[in-house]
Amino acid sequence: MARPRDPIFLSPPDIGLLERDYLLRALDGGWVAPAGPELEAFEHDMASFTGWSGAVALSSGTGALHLALLACGVGPGDEVLVSTFTFAATANAISYCGGNPVFIDSDTVTWNMSPQLLADQLKDMRRRNQIPAAVVVVDLYGQCASYDDILPQCRELDIPIIEDAAEALGATYRSMPAGTLGDIGVFSFNGNKIMTTSGGGMLITPDPLVAERARYLATQARQPVIHYEHTEIGFNYRLSNLLAALGRAQLERLPDLVARRRRINELYRQLLCDVPGLAFMPISTVGEWNGWLSCVVFDDPHLRSSVQSSFGARNIECRPLWKPMHLQPVFEESAARVDGTSEHLFAHGLCLPSGSVMTDADVHFVAETVVSCVEIQC
Repeated sequence: MARPRDPIFLSPPDIGLLERDYLLRALDGGWVAPAGPELEAFEHDMASFTGWSGAVALSSGTGALHLALLACGVGPGDEVLVSTFTFAATANAISYCGGNPVFIDSDTVTWNMSPQLLADQLKDMRRRNQIPAAVVVVDLYGQCASYDDILPQCRELDIPIIEDAAEALGATYRSMPAGTLGDIGVFSFNGNKIMTTSGGGMLITPDPLVAERARYLATQARQPVIHYEHTEIGFNYRLSNLLAALGRAQLERLPDLVARRRRINELYRQLLCDVPGLAFMPISTVGEWNGWLSCVVFDDPHLRSSVQSSFGARNIECRPLWKPMHLQPVFEESAARVDGTSEHLFAHGLCLPSGSVMTDADVHFVAETVVSCVEIQC
């Protein structure tokens, strides 16, 4: 098997001529300062794409999560129920507010927050006359959670829902865009996401007052006077005009980026369908995922490790599935309602290279590496 000349990365940016044109237009317009017309236009574009009028472009998805939690009134000592199977930013933002995360495990259908464990936790809290300040639901690996079962539980108790759709832009749930399934939605445009602004994020809301408040806090909470006046603590969270220009081009290309990643997943499934002891992440039929990362689990965790080592030897980047937050040392004192699902996925799972820049030959090479490693183990 010939080794590719260049490494195959997990999820690299897909940047082309359109992005170059947008960036040059912004530079030629002289708007290099943080604010500018491209920033406003990017927010308008995202509002049109999602159908929610309040879109606030920010420097990171983490900043968007922080502002979303503040908008929900989360403060010191408040408990926030949150998916445990996620990236640290989801839980870190709760700590920024002084809140306490309570981790909820995944189901086996979507790998997202388990509606049953959520129900169990809410029932237990109600017995103690406690209600969480918010619920943060993560749409993992580009697939939406089971909102049909999650939303009614939170609506009954008037608990705000923040949808961490950092990985799910372009996905849908019952024809509704990811990010619009709770009360506030959050996206990430980090370099490894399905579309990127290099670094960046977005808060979306149907409430213009929430959007106005988020935009104000994200701009150091500066009062609308000619001098610098501040009556409360703010944050430096606004996206720059140049990066917004990049985002506009990426958003224009998003349907093609999604289609390519889905095609890569389909090709992986064809090539690896006969590999014993290997299964792909289940894809829900309730909506459409965006194909962000193609994820597999191995019956034998030692085989997972062997495949990972083979990838490294052949210049193929991969990554284990998320290590659950309740296993992270920084959150070892936090409450959690778990049943072992996410721990199993972490021990057995692997993210395959899935970037839209991959060629079919790249996908074949990755798949052949998996197959050859399995044959050696057997």
